Amino acid sequence: MGETQKLIIAVAGLFAVGFIMVGTNDNQTEEQKESAAMIRAVAAMQNMATQKCPKLIKKHTGTSPTSLVSRTDSDHATYLTLEWKGEKEDSYKLATCTLQASLGGISKLVIDGEAVIDKE
Repeated sequence: MGETQKLIIAVAGLFAVGFIMVGTNDNQTEEQKESAAMIRAVAAMQNMATQKCPKLIKKHTGTSPTSLVSRTDSDHATYLTLEWKGEKEDSYKLATCTLQASLGGISKLVIDGEAVIDKE
């Protein structure tokens, strides 16, 4: 048997062992699976909000948030609210953006007390 054939068999064996190990790994309890799913959902909401909110703030004010998020509020399941305090060079003082998971996007954007977006 040639060296190439031995290498191919070894790689195929590693793949087979990997598939068997993954297939038989049922060590997670239902609670662990639910917790992992909740963490993934919160991370997805956070990611979506941090991508969409600054773009919407810039669209409605002309300036992007230059500071970090000053406050967050969430129930870790259905909504996430991010708040930015404007800097001296920004054209707003306070911007609040809420992402609603049931809507799949931004449900409310309030800039300086005025609701720019308000979906229910």
